[in-house]
Amino acid sequence: MPFMRRFGSVIAQSWATKHQKHQVASLQSLCRNASHTVSAAKDYQKENDRNSNHGSSYTRTALGLGAGLILGATAKTLYDERTKDKEFPKGILPAVQASSPLPPEDVSVPGNGGTSAFFKKRDMYNFVADAVEKASCGVVFISIHDTRRHIIRQYQHLSNGSGFIVSDDGLILTNAHVVSNFPKSVEIKVRLIDGKEYSAVIEEIDTASDLALLRINCTGLTPLKLGNSSGVRPGEFVAALGCPLSLSNSVTLGVVSSADRGSVELGLRGRDMQYIQTDAAITFGNSGGPLINLDGEVIGINSMTVTSGISFAIPVDHAKEFMKKAEKKRVDLAKYPKPSASQRRYLGVTMLTLTKSILQELQSRGGPMSSIPSDITQGVFIWKVVVGSPAYQSGLVPGDIITQINNEPVASSRDVYRSLEHKGDLVMVVVRNGQRYKVIVSPEE
Repeated sequence: MPFMRRFGSVIAQSWATKHQKHQVASLQSLCRNASHTVSAAKDYQKENDRNSNHGSSYTRTALGLGAGLILGATAKTLYDERTKDKEFPKGILPAVQASSPLPPEDVSVPGNGGTSAFFKKRDMYNFVADAVEKASCGVVFISIHDTRRHIIRQYQHLSNGSGFIVSDDGLILTNAHVVSNFPKSVEIKVRLIDGKEYSAVIEEIDTASDLALLRINCTGLTPLKLGNSSGVRPGEFVAALGCPLSLSNSVTLGVVSSADRGSVELGLRGRDMQYIQTDAAITFGNSGGPLINLDGEVIGINSMTVTSGISFAIPVDHAKEFMKKAEKKRVDLAKYPKPSASQRRYLGVTMLTLTKSILQELQSRGGPMSSIPSDITQGVFIWKVVVGSPAYQSGLVPGDIITQINNEPVASSRDVYRSLEHKGDLVMVVVRNGQRYKVIVSPEE
């Protein structure tokens, strides 16, 4: 019958491929057999109609069902043979991987030598390591040595800190308190990331803003890129680079807790500045190192810590203004030289300005610090005393709190520095183990 032949041809064409010609031929043969069967059934039906008209409708129904079953079974058999060995493409059903922000483990990309290499999450998502890699080459270690005092044939180590390169001709930015308040006999050493060490001189210093510029005899250096602290946002990821406790090239990670913490809130008099507060760990030795964003740009200069999780950095915009003034001053001095100002006298301590939060932290730790009198609301905490220094010889010890110098209250380390600019001895009132003592110190010139 023409209809059955056409139907068989349509099904055969829909399934035809170059690998399935034998299934198509089989289907066409079955369709032809089905056509012959239906034709024979029709002839049989006509013969029966001559003899009897009863049950004709039942015969037609049975024939139709038989033909349908034959065609359905044939199509099902061909479909099973076609798909039994075929593997469904993995890429069509991503399954659980569709809910992951990371790429599938089995996705490959072109690698070296034309081979395939799997995506490595540590290479794609270590954004902090990428930022640190850009900036770490410009971080330096600064150490201070007293050339007049020797310990086993070596100069006595007085202090250390961090800094970073800001020009290719050897200019380094750091904190003023890292390189100030030392005798004239000190030598400042700067060690670069490659291990080379150079002697440094102080080119410019500003104790009010706690910034200083050092110069080493080296060119061809790679300066760090200075960003803009005005665009810093609370919650932004930052990394603090430096040399805490003399451990070079250390990195700590945190976020910006506040982008404009006023100096008044911190109890710092004479400093009209908005600090960057961060929870990145900053400790002694980190001072002067860079605080960078995820682009590897410097947005601040690590300056001080209050307690664990609360540290502060000087905004880089303020440092830019300091460097501009220093450059202008250098040019002016080249034209009109002036006699250098007298250097501040030497005391021999490492100090920390006490604030209310620091006092509360010290009192909560127990031990000798818990005995601090309740009426002490400000002062300077002695963190370290250099052996053989005027402070050491006068009896000052780590843990002392200086509250007065020459009957003047001491609110910050700046008050101590100011007292060293004058002649004569310093009569200090210090708090030790809950008791007040008078200590007389004779600073060195």
